[in-house]
Amino acid sequence: MKKILCVMLLGFFATVTAQAETITFGIVPQQSAKKLARLWTPISSYLSEKAGVEVLFSTAQDIPTFEKRLLAGEYDMAYMNPYHYTVFQQKPGYDAIAKQRDKRIKGIVVVHKDSPIQSLTELNGQTLSFPSPAAFAASVLPRAKMEKDGINITPKYVSSHDSVYLTVSRGLFPAGGGVMRTFNNTATEARENLRILWTTPAYTPHAIAVHPRVSQGVKEKLQQALLSMNEDEQGQALLKTINFKGIETAKNKDWDDVRGLNIKLLQHLLQ
Repeated sequence: MKKILCVMLLGFFATVTAQAETITFGIVPQQSAKKLARLWTPISSYLSEKAGVEVLFSTAQDIPTFEKRLLAGEYDMAYMNPYHYTVFQQKPGYDAIAKQRDKRIKGIVVVHKDSPIQSLTELNGQTLSFPSPAAFAASVLPRAKMEKDGINITPKYVSSHDSVYLTVSRGLFPAGGGVMRTFNNTATEARENLRILWTTPAYTPHAIAVHPRVSQGVKEKLQQALLSMNEDEQGQALLKTINFKGIETAKNKDWDDVRGLNIKLLQHLLQ
C-alpha cells in the first residue's frame, strides 16, 4: 500500500511540475510593444495549448535591449532577426527550430510618396531613420549598400520599424529602412504616405530559436506546436495576422548565407 501511495505521489508531483513549466517567448521589437502583444499573445496562447507548456509573450522596449536580453539568455524561445541568430547561436547557444515558410527577407528603403527622390544616390549627405544599428534587413543591408556606393548618410535610430515609417511619412526624415513584412503590417495612414525607393537582395528570414536550457522534449513539442499552425483554421488565422504564409522547420546551417556577409557589428558581445 505504501509503495502504491508513493508511486501515486510521484506521478502527482511530476504532473504539477510539467504543468508549472513556462516558456518565455521573446519577440524582436520591430514594432511597438502594444502592437506586438496584440499580435503575438494569441499565438503564445495557441502554442501553450498545443505544446502543453505555458508560453508567455515577452519583448523589449528597443532592439539593443532585446540584444542584451538574448545575450543574457532571458528568453527561453525567441523570434530574432537573421543576423541576431548568427550571433546568439554562438553565445549563449540559441538553436533554430522554425522559420517563416517560403520566405526570403528583403530590406527596403522608403521615402514619402510625394518625395522627388528617385535613387539612393540622392540621399547623399542626408540623415535617415533606422530601427537600430543591428536590425539586419532594415539597417545593416541598406547602410552597407550605401557605404559601398559612396553614399554618405547619417543614421538616426528610432527604436522600431513602425517609428521609421511614421517619421518618414510625417516628413521628419527624407528616407528610412524597414522590411516588407512590417511595412505591410504598419498603420494604414503611415503606409499610404510612403513609397518604396529601393529593395535589398533576399536572405534567410528570422529564426525562431530556443535556449540550450530548454529540454529536448519541450523543444520538440514547441516545434510541433509551431508546425501545427499550418494545419488548422485557428493557426492559419493567427499566421495571417503576422503576414506569415506558414511555418517550416529550420536548421542552423540555413543562415550560412547571412554568415557569409561577415558582419561584425555585435562581435564584441562574444568576447
